[in-house]
Amino acid sequence: MRSNFFYFLVFIFFNSCQYFEKQVPSEKELLQKELKSINWKEVDEYPTVADCETISDKKQRQKCFFDVMSQLIQEKLDVDSLSILYPDLDTIQVKVTVFPNSKMKFEPEFQKDSVAYDTIRIDSILHARLIDFPKVNPAIKRGVPVKTQFILPVIIKAKDKK
Repeated sequence: MRSNFFYFLVFIFFNSCQYFEKQVPSEKELLQKELKSINWKEVDEYPTVADCETISDKKQRQKCFFDVMSQLIQEKLDVDSLSILYPDLDTIQVKVTVFPNSKMKFEPEFQKDSVAYDTIRIDSILHARLIDFPKVNPAIKRGVPVKTQFILPVIIKAKDKK
């Protein structure tokens, strides 16, 4: 009986070594695996303004943010002469960049062959008018604020002539 117990202990001892010899993945392998699993095209939370903070649904919050930004840009451009200077211009594509420190940058996006408009003048009007926005909370990716860019179509409303 003792000899069987001894063989059993020796058998367990030699077989238990395989549990200690398992390969531990290297840090580089783990990092590469984690980087491949991240979807770099989407953020966990979109940028937001105070008006949209109470919305819990991700898509509705995004829509709210885009609607508020479009409305604010349109209001700021309504007081300008864009619609008078360029009566044929009804919509401007504005590339909005929200940086991790909550700063924003606005750039007009024109078609490559656009010669009908003075793009430099429109750009300077946008830079002069698109200031003093409410605080924008940046987008969040894995708990870290990140830079995001998006293009908003801004409708230039023609002023009523009286």
